[in-house]
Amino acid sequence: GDDNSGRKVITFSCCRMPPSHQLNHTRLLEYLKYTLDQYVENDYTVVYFHYGLKSLNKPSLKWLQTAYKEFDRKYVSKIFGLPFWSYKKNLKALYVVHPTNFIKILWNIFKPLISHKFGKKITYLNYLSDLREHLKYDQLNIPQEVIRHDENLRRKQKGKLPPVVKVPPPRPPLPTQQFGVSLQYIKDKNKGELIPPVMKETVSYLKRKGLQVEGLFRRSASVQTIKDVQKLYNQGKSVNFDDYHDIHIPAVILKTFLRELPQPLLTFECYDHVLGITSVESSLRVTRCKQIIQGLPEHNYVVLKYLICFLHMVSQESLYNRMTASSLACVFGLNLIWPSKGTASLSALVPLNLFTELLIDFYTNIFNSRTVPGE
Repeated sequence: GDDNSGRKVITFSCCRMPPSHQLNHTRLLEYLKYTLDQYVENDYTVVYFHYGLKSLNKPSLKWLQTAYKEFDRKYVSKIFGLPFWSYKKNLKALYVVHPTNFIKILWNIFKPLISHKFGKKITYLNYLSDLREHLKYDQLNIPQEVIRHDENLRRKQKGKLPPVVKVPPPRPPLPTQQFGVSLQYIKDKNKGELIPPVMKETVSYLKRKGLQVEGLFRRSASVQTIKDVQKLYNQGKSVNFDDYHDIHIPAVILKTFLRELPQPLLTFECYDHVLGITSVESSLRVTRCKQIIQGLPEHNYVVLKYLICFLHMVSQESLYNRMTASSLACVFGLNLIWPSKGTASLSALVPLNLFTELLIDFYTNIFNSRTVPGE
């Protein structure tokens, strides 16, 4: 899933782990490495569900030592005696859900041994509902055992089931709304312009000032600043990115716009077709990409072409910005398409990123045969 600033979220839970003596420690370690390596090149968040950790299923000290050697210095060795690894610079937050007094005491004991900067990234959350303030809760894959435990905690706290909270009906979007509304809505409210204003302005700014910035699209920005900029756009007010003195703000705004579309730019209908790209013979993959793109609605096609043209330009400056087509695909793959229900599985990342990489690398070939009126 994503947090509220668009970073990827990785969840860990111990509630289904077998007793330590029954664990296949080698496979567990490989799985953890494989899972983390899919995400840790970019900013990301970790959520740890503490419920379910018992003395029987705690990893052994020997296993922790082996894991520490495997992950080497680029990973954080362990927290609270549990295996947590990540690239330090890219781990932005660690949420510990359902913490016990024991885990808090342990943290106070080991606090002097852990850097102050890392310590500020840790947040305790007593209930699952607290996650909604920080993350896109509905995207998280939370084990049923954890959900039942959360319900039991609330019953004990109040002595009864929590009351049903009436959710007010959603407000209609503003005429100037840019985020969270469809491309068609934005077009209708902007005199038929095909490219949404927020997209046109961020791309234009980044073309002028960001093409050679190292790590463009890999860096995060202040969550509050991003919210402030979104609010300005939604209210139809002008945004001057020079006022923020941070080139990564328009980059994050562009990614956020794509991610908050009600339907992905590549559409839900294309999801399975995109996943099938890895089963296509290598020499035919560009042709297959072209076929899939040709089937997009005209408006989606134009906006996608505009975006990929820009990303192709960024990749052409990779000597300076270090953002090759492959690197950009890792950032934009899940911002261009996702399944209609739930989130993309780990196995889906490879074809999604490959498809996006092909679009960027072979932009001229793939988009050269279709022109839309008003483009």
